[in-house]
Amino acid sequence: MKTAPANLAGSPRRRIREIKDLVARHAVTVGGLGVIAAILLIFFYLLSVVLPIFRPAEVESAAVFAAPGTGDTGFMIVEERGEYAGRLGSDGKYVFFRTADGEVVHTLTLPLPDGVSVTAVAAADVAQDRYVLGLSDGSVLPVAIEYDVNYGEQGRTLAPVFEFPLGETPIDTGVDAPISLLAGQLGEDRAVFALVQEGALRLLRMEMQTSFLTGETALSEPEILALGTRFTRREPVAHLLIDPLADWLYVASPSGELLMFAIDQEEPLLNQRLRLGTQDDRLTTLVFLNGGISLLAGYGDGRIEQWFPVRDADNRYTIVMVRDFRRTGSAVTAITPEHRRKGFVAGFADGRIGIYYATSERRLVLERASDVAIAELAISPRANHLAALDANGRLVNWKVENEHPEVSWSSLWGKVWYESYPEPDYVWQSSAATNDFEPKFSLVPLSVGTLKAAFYAMLVAVPLALFGAIYTACFMAPRLRRSVKPVLEVMEALPTVILGFLAGLWLAPFVESNLPGLFLLLLMMPLAMIACGYAWNRMPRIVRHAIPEGWAPLLLVVPLMLVGWLCFVASQPVEAMFFGGNMPQWISNELGIPHDQRNAIVVGIAMGFAVIPTIFSIAEDALFEVPRHLSYGSLALGATPWQTLVRVVLPTASPGIFSALMIGLGRAVGETMIVLMATGNTPVMNWNLFEGMRTLSANIAVEMPESEVASTHYRVLFLAALVLFLFTFVVNTVAEVVRQRLRRKYSAI
Repeated sequence: MKTAPANLAGSPRRRIREIKDLVARHAVTVGGLGVIAAILLIFFYLLSVVLPIFRPAEVESAAVFAAPGTGDTGFMIVEERGEYAGRLGSDGKYVFFRTADGEVVHTLTLPLPDGVSVTAVAAADVAQDRYVLGLSDGSVLPVAIEYDVNYGEQGRTLAPVFEFPLGETPIDTGVDAPISLLAGQLGEDRAVFALVQEGALRLLRMEMQTSFLTGETALSEPEILALGTRFTRREPVAHLLIDPLADWLYVASPSGELLMFAIDQEEPLLNQRLRLGTQDDRLTTLVFLNGGISLLAGYGDGRIEQWFPVRDADNRYTIVMVRDFRRTGSAVTAITPEHRRKGFVAGFADGRIGIYYATSERRLVLERASDVAIAELAISPRANHLAALDANGRLVNWKVENEHPEVSWSSLWGKVWYESYPEPDYVWQSSAATNDFEPKFSLVPLSVGTLKAAFYAMLVAVPLALFGAIYTACFMAPRLRRSVKPVLEVMEALPTVILGFLAGLWLAPFVESNLPGLFLLLLMMPLAMIACGYAWNRMPRIVRHAIPEGWAPLLLVVPLMLVGWLCFVASQPVEAMFFGGNMPQWISNELGIPHDQRNAIVVGIAMGFAVIPTIFSIAEDALFEVPRHLSYGSLALGATPWQTLVRVVLPTASPGIFSALMIGLGRAVGETMIVLMATGNTPVMNWNLFEGMRTLSANIAVEMPESEVASTHYRVLFLAALVLFLFTFVVNTVAEVVRQRLRRKYSAI
């Protein structure tokens, strides 16, 4: 007698299975949500590091009081931390006071002769607090401000000390008349001064020799040269500047007429005469930007322009206007540059103060500090404290929050005209050894380098991977396929650092030494395949049928290896015959194309080798999974195998093939170690096969260890990572959309 089957719905085995399904479903859901959450966390973390560089500058009024001392020389400085400031009066007294409340803490007196006063002051080296004083008796006194730092019960205190680089005795200029205008520079081996006395412009040059043992400086007799008294419009000299290397002297009139003298030769030479601004503008202020290359010109209508010398077609320096800043409508009364960056602060006749940055062409702050004109400005070396003196003698002390003025949309993605460059350009150069360096943060060369490396890698990988996938999935014998496919997939596990190491140390020199052979290989390999195919078809049937179907490609291995070997054997004779024995040099000299050993060819081969397994594996799976009844039906209707492949198999597998290409592109874009080790890492803007590049990922790997945490450089590197992240996200999103559309289109087949 047969018994009825047990009720499976209530059996323990069924309940266990349901529990397992439930756990698996929730585990997969949690895992998927975890992946999405991790990606979002990465995105928002990158965004949190990047956003501060676009934050506007902020100022906060710290104190307002009547300025101590006379300070009628226009000499005012703020020390490093912004806690103290100092003013120099015409009587030679230097008043040092607290910026918080104006309390005078020290008063120093210059060792001036009796009856002599200070009539002019010029900055020689602001970064080292070096200045040149013009005196009423016609002499010149270089002076520097040093600080004795003490830590006691009252905390940190400073005591200013005068240092005299050329001695305490003023330098006699030969004319006993007050100096009304002055400029000067102290180099390692010479001192140069330009001065105006009684309307006459003169140049003084002295050789300096410093004793190695005692450190004392000996001066030669001053060489005095007259440079003229008036301009063509009979205007007096209003502005004098000498660049830090003492190569150029700039002389300007109130109307903006500028003379540029070359003073680095025996006889000063007038190099250029031009007009700053327009015919109706009044030049109110002319100072150097940090570094002494750029001139900042302020005008009566509130406009500020940046000028600097560039070489023209005749290799001659000429002054050009590079950029101007938004006018305020009120005359510029004072400009002071930052000590360590390309920023500056401007004061206006209506009592407002503006903070600017030259390279990014930004006006960061424009705030009112007084109801009357700003007479003097001083900024601390850290650019975080600002002291402004108005026309009524009232001192306004500001705290400044301006961490990342170098960055703007134009400086990141547009052409920028950098100092000493002949024209605007895209440049990445993040650091240098000097404080007057102009950071260059253009991401365009890095983005172009990333696309260039990915393009040449895909150019190598796509044909080989796709054709290999097509043959393996559709024509290769199943037994051979089961051996070939795992081998290619194992290649994907090969560390890219190994590939980069081999590419940089072996492949790059090999390609450079056998460049003709490489091009011969590209030409002869397709011809050899066609020749082998033709020869195989001409073989007797008994020979062709002796080879099992799908195994014939193995016969190509030996002929193709032989052709490759012959191409590289012929490389040296071909190079000697057609390229003078050195093809890389011939390319550079004859074609004018730069050639580097580590170039895009090496990157394309090495990175293409790394990308091939990814594209091959995914594309081969997509092709192999095309239903067999579609192929058999096409063949049964009389189509040839190639017609079936092109008209049936490829369209059906196109979503998977497209996914393979996009994943391979994403892999190439994000690759780091190969491009880091196989290129020169030079951020150039071209698609030249024979030059290298610098990619976003390689740049992050190279520069992140040397960047200061939370600095502009550090945050821009995170911005590069965010750009790379967004690029990969956009590519994958587009790939998924296209894949879904292709799937819907061919799903009915």
